[in-house]
Amino acid sequence: MTSRPPAHDLAQAARRAYVDTLVKGSAAVPTALTQALKSRLLKPAPARQAYAWRDTLASMQQHGAEWQMGILVRLRQALKGTPQPSAPVSATESMSRLGLVEESTIEREISGARLAATLRGEPLAQLSDLQVRMQALEGHGELAPDDYLRPEAMARLWIEAWEEAKLTPADWQALQDALVEEFAHWLGQGYHQANRWLLDQGVAPEVDLRPFIRRAPNAPVQPVGPMAPMGPDSSSGHAAPVAMGRGMAAGGGGGDRRVSPQAEQAHMILTQLQALVQAQVQPAAGPTFEATAPQTGDTLAHAALADRPVSPRLGAALQRAQGAMNRGAPSSDAGAGSLDELRARSQAFKQVLKQAAGTAEERATIEVVAMMFQSLLQEERLPASVRVWFARLQMPVLRVAISEPDFFATTDHPARQLIDRMGCCVMGFDASDAAGEVLEREIKRVVQVVEAYPDTGRRVFQTVLTEFEHFLSNFFQHENPNTRAGVSLAQQIEQRETLAIQYTIELRRMLSDMHVDDRLRDFLFQVWADVLAVTAVREGSQAEVTLQMKRAAADLIWSASAKGSPEERAEVIRRLPQLLKTLREGMGHAGVTVAKQDAHIRTLNNLLATAFTAKGPAISPDRLEELKDNLQTLESMLPGLEGVELDEDLLRDISGHETAGLDVASEGGEPPTPAMVAWARELPVGSWYRLQFRGREESVQLAWAGARHQLLLFVNPSGRAVLFPQKRLAAYLQAGLMKAVQEESLTIKAAREALARLEANPAALQA
Repeated sequence: MTSRPPAHDLAQAARRAYVDTLVKGSAAVPTALTQALKSRLLKPAPARQAYAWRDTLASMQQHGAEWQMGILVRLRQALKGTPQPSAPVSATESMSRLGLVEESTIEREISGARLAATLRGEPLAQLSDLQVRMQALEGHGELAPDDYLRPEAMARLWIEAWEEAKLTPADWQALQDALVEEFAHWLGQGYHQANRWLLDQGVAPEVDLRPFIRRAPNAPVQPVGPMAPMGPDSSSGHAAPVAMGRGMAAGGGGGDRRVSPQAEQAHMILTQLQALVQAQVQPAAGPTFEATAPQTGDTLAHAALADRPVSPRLGAALQRAQGAMNRGAPSSDAGAGSLDELRARSQAFKQVLKQAAGTAEERATIEVVAMMFQSLLQEERLPASVRVWFARLQMPVLRVAISEPDFFATTDHPARQLIDRMGCCVMGFDASDAAGEVLEREIKRVVQVVEAYPDTGRRVFQTVLTEFEHFLSNFFQHENPNTRAGVSLAQQIEQRETLAIQYTIELRRMLSDMHVDDRLRDFLFQVWADVLAVTAVREGSQAEVTLQMKRAAADLIWSASAKGSPEERAEVIRRLPQLLKTLREGMGHAGVTVAKQDAHIRTLNNLLATAFTAKGPAISPDRLEELKDNLQTLESMLPGLEGVELDEDLLRDISGHETAGLDVASEGGEPPTPAMVAWARELPVGSWYRLQFRGREESVQLAWAGARHQLLLFVNPSGRAVLFPQKRLAAYLQAGLMKAVQEESLTIKAAREALARLEANPAALQA
C-alpha cells in the first residue's frame, strides 16, 4: 500500500500543477490580446480612439512576446521557494513602512488590486477551496501576502512583467477588458488543476457553507429606538462616569482645543459598549477592547496597541465566508428582497464564524460587528445598491476588529472612517444621474480593493480612505456638474482672502519703521491689500496690471510723505491725475462701490494736501527705491499660512457682489460656543444638511472646505451654492438654522443600536 506523501510535498506539488497550467496558458495570452485589438479595429470608432488602438496593437506585436517571457521567468522563480506567512506587524511599524513606499509602487499595487478584484464566479470559488486545502497542508491560517496563489500577487506579477517589457499604462488601459477576461480564465484553470490534483490525493474534500445559509425566520425583531442623551443619569451603568470625566477634561481645561458635542457623544457610546462587552467577556478572557483614548485637538491620542492575530480556524472560516458572501451577493440594482437575503446570509455566517472562534473575545467581536452591519443594511437612507457593497465589507472589517483592539476604542480608525465617509456622501444620492453613477462606481472600486488585501489590517483601509478623499475633491471640483462652478468660485474667494491677509501682514512689516499717516495705513491695509490680492488672483502676481497696482502703492506712500521743496510738490501735482486714476481702477476691480471710492479719494486728497505743509521727515531716495523693489517682489516675502485667519469683515464686503449661482452667508445665527466652532471645523465634505437661509429651507451638501475649514461651500441639488465662513457656520449650527441630515455617523449609530440590543440581551455575546 502506497503511503501518502508528506503534507509539504503535497502542497508543493499542487503549486507546481497551478504554475504549469499558467505557463501553458501564458503562451496564448498575447495572441488573445492582439486578436481582441484587431477585432476592435474592424468596428466603427472615433479617429482618435482608432489611432490609440493601432498604437497599442503595434506595441503588443513588438513587445508581447517579451511580456510573456517576463511572466514565465517570474513563474519559474516563484516555484523555487514556498512563501511563508508574514509575522504580525504592529500598527506603528505598518505606518512607518507605508511612508517609505514609492508612489509608483502604490500605483502598481492599486492596479494589481483592481485586476485581482475582477475574479468572479467559478474561479473565485475554486480559489476559496484551494486556500482551505493549502491551509490544512501548510498549517497556517492565511496565505502569505506575496503567495502567488493569491490573485493580487499574480496580478502584480503580470503588471511587473508588463512594465519591464516597455508596455505602457495607456496600453494596459486600452486592453483592460481583454486582460481581465484572460486573467480570470487562466487563474481559474490553474486553481481547478491544483484542486483536482489535491482531491485525487484525498486532501480536504470540499466543505460547503451553503447548508448554513438559510433565510432567517420571520420572527419579530425587537425594535431599537433612539437612546436618551447619555450623561451621569444614563441607565447604561458604570461606563457613564468614564465618559463624564473625559468630557470635563476636554471642555474645562483644554484651552482652545475643544471637543464638539457629536465627538463627545461618540466617545461616550464607544465607552459604554466597551464596558458592557468587558463585563460579559472579562471573566473568561481578560480585558477585551482598549480604553478609548482622550481626544486632544482634532485627533485622538492613540495608545500603543498590540495587534492580536486571528486564530487559524477562524481565519480559514473568514476566508471561506468572504468568498461565499461575494458569490451570493445580489447585483447593485438590488431591491428589498435582495437586502433581506443579504441580512439572512450575514446572520448565517455569524453563527458559522462564532463556532470557529477560538476565544470568548473573538465570539464577542463577531457578534458586535454583525449587529453593526445589520444596522447598516437596515439604514433606509442609504440606497439599496450602496448597501449591497457595504455588506461585502463585513468580513474585512471583522478581521480588523479582531486583530486591532482600537477599532472599538476610537472614532478615527480608518475602517470606521471609510464607512462613515462613503455613507455620508450618499444620503442624498440619486442613482439616476451621471454624478450618482460616478460616486457608486468609486464605492464599488474601494470595496473591491479592500477585499483584495484581507491581511493588511488598517493599512488597506487607510490607503483607500486617502484615495476616497482625493476622489471627493476631484468629484466635486470637476465631475459633478452641480458643484463645479460653486467650488471654483469658492476657491478664488479663499485665494483672494488669504492673499489679502498675507499682503496686509507684509505691508505692516514694510511700513513699521516709516513715518506714515495712520489714515494712509488704514487705506493700504484695509483696501489696497485687497486690490493687490484681486489683481494677483485674476491676472497673476507678475502681470503688468498687478505690477501697476504695486507701483501705485509706492507712489501713494511717497506722495503722502512730507514735501519740503517746491520741486517735490510740483512732482506730486504732476503725478496726481494718473495716480488717482489707477487708485479708482484698482478699487473698481475689487468691487468697491463708487460712493466708497469717492470717500477714499477725498481722504487721500486731504492727506496729500497735508503733506505739503508737514514738518515730518521725508522718505529718502534709497529708502523709496528699496520700498519699490520690495513691492515688486512682494510674493516672495509673504508669510506662511500658519495661523492666518480669514477676516470675516472682508468677506462681508464680497457679499455685495454675489453671482447668480453663489450666495455668501455674512449674517444670521447666534454667537457660537467654542464647541460649536469645533463642530463646524470637523464637518466632512460630502455630508448633507437642511439649511434655512434667506427665507427658504432646502437640502444642501458640503461640497468644499478650504484650508482648516475656514471657508465652507454648500450646494443644493439644483447647483445653488452658499459660502460660509467657519464662525458664521458655527452660528447657524448653534441657532439650528443648519441641521445635519445624519446627526451621528453610520458606525456610531450602528454601535449605539448594538449597545441597546446587548443591554437587552447580554447573553448574545457568548451564544
